[in-house]
Amino acid sequence: MPSQRPLQVEDFDLDHERTRRRGYPEAVLCDVKTPDQVRRIAAECRERATGTVLFTRADPERARAVLSELPDAHHEPTARLVAWPPEPPAPTGGLVVVVSAGTSDLPVALEAEMTARYLGRRTELVVDVGVAGLHRVLGRLELLRAARAVVVAAGMDGALPSVVAGLVSAPVVAVPTSVGYGASFEGVAALLTMLTSCSPGVGVVNIDNGYGAGHLAAQIAAPDTQPPS
Repeated sequence: MPSQRPLQVEDFDLDHERTRRRGYPEAVLCDVKTPDQVRRIAAECRERATGTVLFTRADPERARAVLSELPDAHHEPTARLVAWPPEPPAPTGGLVVVVSAGTSDLPVALEAEMTARYLGRRTELVVDVGVAGLHRVLGRLELLRAARAVVVAAGMDGALPSVVAGLVSAPVVAVPTSVGYGASFEGVAALLTMLTSCSPGVGVVNIDNGYGAGHLAAQIAAPDTQPPS
C-alpha cells in the first residue's frame, strides 16, 4: 500500500478572504499542527501579505517554526501567541479591559488582551484582582467603568465575572480557566459558575479560550461602521 504524501500548504486552504468578509483576519491554531505545517503556513502568509496574522497556542517549537519564516514577528511566550506584522494596527473603537483573577490565569488573559489589541482595539490589562481580596478589583473601578467591553479570566470557583458585571455597564466576556484544585475539574467548575451568573450581561466562552474572548471583546468595542462588503 503506497504511503500517503506529505501535506502541502495548498492542502490547508487558508481563509485569506476573512478580513474582507468579516473585518478580522484568520488565526492559525498551532498546537494541533506539526512544526513543519506551521512553518509552511507562515511562509504562505508572508507571500500573501494579507495583513495581521495571529498564530495561537504556539509552544516554543512551533513559535520557532513561525519565526523561521517571519523573523520580525512578535512572540509572546506567556500567551503562546505570535503576531505578524509585529506592530498592532492603530487602535480604533472603544477600550477593552482584560482582567485576570490571579497570576495563574495570566496566560489566558494575555492571549485575550493581545488578540483584542492586534484586532485594532486599545487595551488595558489588570492582573491579580480575584475575589479573595475584593478591595483589589474595587480599586480599579474607574478603569473598568471606562471600558466598552471587559474580559475576565478566572479559574477556581470562577466568581469574578459576576462581581465585575455587577459593577460596570459594559458587557463582560467571561473566560473560565483550567486553574484550580481537584474539584475545579480543570475549569468545568468555573465554566458552570459563569454560565449561571446572577449578574446580567455576562457572555461565556470556552475553557482557556483567551483568543475567542479577545476576539468577541474586539467586536463589541468596534467603532460604529458598516460591515465589510
